[in-house]
Amino acid sequence: MAGAIVDYIANQVNFPEIDVRQRLSVSTGYGVAELVIHAGAEQVGKQLGELGLWDRDITVLTLHRGVTVIPNPRKHVVLQDEDRLLCFGKLDEMRSMIPERRRRRAKVRRLPKEPLAD
Repeated sequence: MAGAIVDYIANQVNFPEIDVRQRLSVSTGYGVAELVIHAGAEQVGKQLGELGLWDRDITVLTLHRGVTVIPNPRKHVVLQDEDRLLCFGKLDEMRSMIPERRRRRAKVRRLPKEPLAD
């Protein structure tokens, strides 16, 4: 039992708990964000390496697929509907990957030929 306690304490000294968000947000313009691959997105069925994230200075920390978590996913992992990518990198680059919401056109009604009564 004493050996297990000593090992635990030694591991805590070697790798003390840190505030990851604080450490990762030190660089201006960089941060952590989660990107969701929605059904029907062009990324579905592609390998992670095909997205060009590394070229855009974005690193995928984990891939969440349902209840499964894949830490440090490799570039050959094929993306599926509703995968969630926890990424660190340039915030502007990650924002540019989010598709703009399509604006709905307001229905314009034609005016009646006869004026409306008061």
